[in-house]
Amino acid sequence: MSFLEKPVPGRLLLDDTVPLTAVIEASQNLQSHTEYIIRVQRGVSSDNSWQVNAPITACYTHLDFSSVCGISLPLPPKKLIGNMDREFIAERQRGLQTYLDSITQHPVLCSSLTVKKFLDPNNYSANYTEIALQQVSMFFRSDPKWEVLEPLRDMGWRIRKKYFLIKNKEQPKERYLLSWVDLGPDKFLSDKDLQSAMKLLTGLSTPYLCPLLFSSTSESSALLIRPFSERGSLRDHICKVKPRESYLKKYCNPKKSQGLELPHVKLYGRQILEGLKLLHDGGVVFGHLHASNVIVDEGVCRLTDVENGMLGVPSALRPAFTQLRKINTTESIDVFCFGHLLYEMTYGRPPDSVPVDQFPDAPYTAVVPVLQSILSTEACKSRMPTVSQLIQSPFPLLQVPSRLKEALKTAKESLEKRLHEEQRLLHQHRRLTRAQSHHGSEEERKRRKILARKVSRIHNKAKYRSGASSPPTCPSSPTPPSTTGKSVCPLTCLISLTSICLSSHQSVCLSVCQVKPSTLPGLHCV
Repeated sequence: MSFLEKPVPGRLLLDDTVPLTAVIEASQNLQSHTEYIIRVQRGVSSDNSWQVNAPITACYTHLDFSSVCGISLPLPPKKLIGNMDREFIAERQRGLQTYLDSITQHPVLCSSLTVKKFLDPNNYSANYTEIALQQVSMFFRSDPKWEVLEPLRDMGWRIRKKYFLIKNKEQPKERYLLSWVDLGPDKFLSDKDLQSAMKLLTGLSTPYLCPLLFSSTSESSALLIRPFSERGSLRDHICKVKPRESYLKKYCNPKKSQGLELPHVKLYGRQILEGLKLLHDGGVVFGHLHASNVIVDEGVCRLTDVENGMLGVPSALRPAFTQLRKINTTESIDVFCFGHLLYEMTYGRPPDSVPVDQFPDAPYTAVVPVLQSILSTEACKSRMPTVSQLIQSPFPLLQVPSRLKEALKTAKESLEKRLHEEQRLLHQHRRLTRAQSHHGSEEERKRRKILARKVSRIHNKAKYRSGASSPPTCPSSPTPPSTTGKSVCPLTCLISLTSICLSSHQSVCLSVCQVKPSTLPGLHCV
């Protein structure tokens, strides 16, 4: 039985990777300070938005990252005298809007708790460090052989995941990493199946997966123990930083980052692919490959946090691959993430955006074709290579019980279904935006005016004809059947129909002269 507490009923599982956008709508003066009214939106739906009233002092207090990570994103300047002047307030609002755009679009800062709490205080007001400490304390009471040495504050980018350096009292010289994490919105395994899957990973021993020594899961969170690597992750090697420093300080503006030597790129790339193939052959969902989830130890790369897919936490690269509709399976996600990682190993930094068609001058020309096969526009729109095609060699299978394999398959399908739905909504939003832009263009407005004039001329001609004297009825023609009520001229109906269609941007061609009198009841023969 798990010692972790049960979740609060009706608990909302947020996807922390969905980007937030912020637009300053107005400002107001309150006594001696200025307050800005900010409209914040999560994702592409305007229905998922809210208002934040932020005093200017709060903006300077909570959003200044220059001292934390040394990044050059200056806030608009302060002014002691004349700070209530209308022109100065408007100028500062424009500067603050530019600053908000910069931090919400920055790949590292956008996911920080500071930014999330400022823009979405209702969902990020909880003290996750305190919650994690409570859960860890309960664990140590149930298993007293473990002891906390120190909390590793801000070690990772996840807001709802905390790390602690611990030791086993029976082996006091060994150091272990304990992590507590909240379950995410992609958790589709039942509690029983999740426990079986975690038990499988705990007993797994393979050269290219970081061993998981202990795991405990509940309905709301998980607690994990694995060996602590003093040498840090692959990203620490690339950025040449100390592993125990905070995530923002290490990766927000690395000044010494450098790509790896070609032998290391080839060796590490091969080892990572073999670890991925092992997971794919066993039907295990991963989707979380990036440089911080690869541990380098004595020349061997090991994938870590392999359990993330089972725990349902969203991928760090989710905002990138949700833009690409052909990346819609967990296998293609892993290949995309591998291409992203290979780019970082080659150039010393991740790509600014994907797809990538113009690659910088690479120190190793042999790597570029592999990058093009994964990250180019053609690859992202058609079909990427599989892990097997990239590795070109078999690897031993991971033996998974049939019942658990079926549960993992169902969870994988549910995860992909949520990805497809999000991609569909994003595609729908793009089409709507393009249609609105086209509808409001000057060329489209001119076209509608021309069509309206044509319809008006046709309508005037019809009115003129209807006002003329009716011609005599042909003697040989039978009398048309009487109609109930007031007869309506079909020509007028056709013109009205044309007006409706033209207002819907459709073309309808009228040819009155080809209409047969017999098909127009209510009109006499000419």
